[in-house]
Amino acid sequence: MTEPLPPGLYIVATPIGNLGDLSPRAADILSRASLIAAEDTRVTAKLLRHVGSERPMTPYHDHNADRVRPGLIERMRVEAIALVSDAGTPMISDPGFKLVRDARATGAHIVTIPGPSAAIAALTLAGLPTDRFLFLGFLPSKEKARADSIAEVAAIRASLVLYESGPRLGATLAALVKGLGSRDAAVAREISKAFEECVTGTLAELAERYAEHGPKGEIVIVVGPPGDAPPPEVDDVDALLREALDRLPVAKAAKEVAAATGLDRHELYNRALELKA
Repeated sequence: MTEPLPPGLYIVATPIGNLGDLSPRAADILSRASLIAAEDTRVTAKLLRHVGSERPMTPYHDHNADRVRPGLIERMRVEAIALVSDAGTPMISDPGFKLVRDARATGAHIVTIPGPSAAIAALTLAGLPTDRFLFLGFLPSKEKARADSIAEVAAIRASLVLYESGPRLGATLAALVKGLGSRDAAVAREISKAFEECVTGTLAELAERYAEHGPKGEIVIVVGPPGDAPPPEVDDVDALLREALDRLPVAKAAKEVAAATGLDRHELYNRALELKA
């Protein structure tokens, strides 16, 4: 007889395509959990059949989370509750974080079983900088809200990762071109599935490619960071130094402006002395 799991919450990452990507540990947890909270029980049922297990399930998604969550919190005091999404790691663009937050508030035992994530997988395929990246989830569907969201992140010196659907892909790429300019980018889809594809190019090239017809499947867009910013104008630097000198000694003013502009602190110190004189 299989030994039951200790009570608590088990966050289980599931495959984003190929069922073979389910880790042995994840399969073990799903086979032994008292209850599985699933985004779509029909999808999770296929996964359970793959590992040869039948476990009780309950739906847990955007539309019922507030109503279902208190019961799950109560049950995990004495039972092992597994949380899964339809594909990938729970809480990446789904409502699971509130369940973890409330479980932690009660002192529940919480364990994560890491595994596939479409965002991370797309980064590995894109061939773009990965030392810093920002995950944006899905951009708003309305044009102005989408443009505002892009403007908020335009200056961030990191690769951007976002999810999108086929029908919206062309409009989103066009908005990214308008808001970010000509950056290197990639469109990855159907990751780990039979028709996995990653198309690279500039945002403008990708926007043109997908302007008329978006591809089928789950899509991740990766956008490279902005290029090096041009050096600030002399008048702008002097204005920054004057403002800093109104508040700080010369050395600290030079250090502050150096941090803000990337210019040499010693040169800024000498210029600050000139302005002070």
